[in-house]
Amino acid sequence: MRVTSIGHAGLLIETSAGSITCDPWFHPAFRASWFVFPRNDQLDSELMHRVTHPRWIYISHLHGDHFDAEFLRESMDHDATVLLADFPTGELERELRRVGFHRFVRTHDATEIEIAAGLRIAIHVETSITDGPGGDSALVVSADGARLVNQNDCRTHDLAALRAHGPVDLHALQHSGAIWYPMVYEGEPESIAAACRSKVASQYARALRYVEAIDARAVLPSAGPPAFLDPELFHLNVITGEEASIFPDQTGFISRLDEAGRQGLLNVPGTTIEITPTDLVVTHPGTDAQARWPFDHKAEALETYAADWAPRLAAEKASWSPHRPDLIERIANWWEPLLAGAPTVRELVNGSCLIRALPDHHGDEGVDILVDFAAGEVRPYRGEPIRYRFEIARSLIETVVDEYAVDWSNSLFLSCRFRAWRDGEFNEYLYNFFKSLSMERLVRTEAEARRRLEADNSTSDTPATDPGEDEVRLGDWMVQRWCPHRRGDMSVFGELVPDPDSPEGCAVVCTLHGWRFEVPSGRSLTAQGSQLRIRRAESR
Repeated sequence: MRVTSIGHAGLLIETSAGSITCDPWFHPAFRASWFVFPRNDQLDSELMHRVTHPRWIYISHLHGDHFDAEFLRESMDHDATVLLADFPTGELERELRRVGFHRFVRTHDATEIEIAAGLRIAIHVETSITDGPGGDSALVVSADGARLVNQNDCRTHDLAALRAHGPVDLHALQHSGAIWYPMVYEGEPESIAAACRSKVASQYARALRYVEAIDARAVLPSAGPPAFLDPELFHLNVITGEEASIFPDQTGFISRLDEAGRQGLLNVPGTTIEITPTDLVVTHPGTDAQARWPFDHKAEALETYAADWAPRLAAEKASWSPHRPDLIERIANWWEPLLAGAPTVRELVNGSCLIRALPDHHGDEGVDILVDFAAGEVRPYRGEPIRYRFEIARSLIETVVDEYAVDWSNSLFLSCRFRAWRDGEFNEYLYNFFKSLSMERLVRTEAEARRRLEADNSTSDTPATDPGEDEVRLGDWMVQRWCPHRRGDMSVFGELVPDPDSPEGCAVVCTLHGWRFEVPSGRSLTAQGSQLRIRRAESR
């Protein structure tokens, strides 16, 4: 088996039975905020022909840094057969058909199938609303006596499942951030920087848990970080390591792997890994020094990259929709039927959200929009109390409304082109609503919210001191086995960390998503309303 990096989460997997192109991303994503790093716009034509003419293609999920609609539509051979994940909605298949694909192999979650003689694959899906109702997935490929786990940025909570197909040779895994928090939030610079450091530490801890569980011969840093080439966002690049950002590049992760006694493989677009029974042979498209150049001279590399892509960035911004006088009416007509069908989500959001559509280059008129979750209404803002606020360029809001974009996480928030404020802790149900702006999605989102609320109510009177098999020990504390956020296994993802603001000077962190809980109360320090059962362990 030969694996070639084609940038970010993109891989070309070549076997004796045929090739699989995974997540090819070549055009800027998220409103031209994210670019591939290191850049992949200079790959040689022979490699690009192999990338665009595989026997199979695999798209892990619909986020723009994995589903590059422009490239898939204009550059890929549409006779390639799609390896389709077993998602709860049909959105991915519909989008793939829309860009031209017509052959599909439908898989079942975590079930291995033989797609050609000697070539077996399994696609594992994650379908929590937190990662979008469309889902996310990871691919396991077994061929030619080798096995690859392409986890990309799929945060599976069942660590054993990906290894259940047998020993793993190469594990492609995200280590960097892929979210807008905390950089877009209002706050003192030092508090934002501290939150970034905490988030990065959690990202590394989570990735290392996966590395330990999969126990592959080598780890391939994958799926990030992006490059931010817009001058307005350039500060999000981690260059010196002192930036308030959650996007460290793969050199930092490889250092962590080295400290843990694990082999990490530096890769740039065009790097190949030949997997043999005794070795993994890494070949870069140039010299080793050339492969390291974008990391060792990152500021210069990014400045050159930005200059080359400035016309595309300018064209993207010029394409954003002009202002129309009926913006609030259009949003109300779209969202109010959704709000009517989501009473539990509305209850759990527990407050109103102000969307400030700010004046920009398309005009000088802004507008303030209130999403009143209690009343289920969208209307002009008149100074009512709010718990959440977003400030976004009006032309961007007009654009996503014109597009009828059903996932504002993908179409807007991941661009980091907004500012946010909240009164209190993070509320995941607010963002889950913005990821579910179609009835197909919202039905799942409402059902999950209802299940979560019923589960919380059914356990609310359970004594915090009840011992049982559903506990794990972290230091001097016994902790509920399953994180209330997404049932992360605290025996794997749980960590006890210093926290001077907690009564016992420590907190419990679930590194699957970085949720933090106060000791000993178990109160969530990340999101309102969540509770982790914690009690002091008996003396040994």
